[in-house]
Amino acid sequence: MDHQYIIDHFKKVSSLGLPGEDSHRSLMPLKRPISSKAKARSQTYRESGVGIVLHKNGTSLECLLIERPDYEGTHGGQISFPGGKRDPGDIDLEYTARRECFEEVGLPFGHGEHLSQLTEVFIPVSDFLVQPYIFYVEELPPLIPDDREVQSIISFDLLSLMDDSILRRKSLKLRSGIMIKDMPYFDIQGHVVWGATGMILSEMKEILMRIR
Repeated sequence: MDHQYIIDHFKKVSSLGLPGEDSHRSLMPLKRPISSKAKARSQTYRESGVGIVLHKNGTSLECLLIERPDYEGTHGGQISFPGGKRDPGDIDLEYTARRECFEEVGLPFGHGEHLSQLTEVFIPVSDFLVQPYIFYVEELPPLIPDDREVQSIISFDLLSLMDDSILRRKSLKLRSGIMIKDMPYFDIQGHVVWGATGMILSEMKEILMRIR
């Protein structure tokens, strides 16, 4: 698919109608409730914003992910989008996503065109409500990963999401000791991309499948 065609469609996707929570189901762990139901059960959830940064790399349209350092926290060692919790001074969640992209990978604040936002995802284990925003950068500047927040930066071909062979399942043991059986995930460059990040990418995949 032509890059500009994809970018133009992402600009219109909010008004045309997002795939929504149904698109998350193929990447949801067994017995996990959909985000709207899980959110309704929480009285203390915190808002967060993440940036889905798209950029051209030669003939490919690529998407950025980050690998978190292997720390003791809930999301240590996981693959995610640049992002984090809303600070009191953030004017909105798009601001949060852009600020976090700057702090975590050095993408200049305001650099990149806002194309759309996607369906929010609730993370029960950390009580976060995540709002994804899609940004398009014509030329990606040199990125600088934050030493504390980012182990590595991953850039992958966005259209590879349509390859069903990268959607796989495995048993995964969490830091809490809980074993999740038959966990769906995307195998992206050998990385296991699951949970909220996988669910967001699943909606991206559904959008791409609609326009191909």
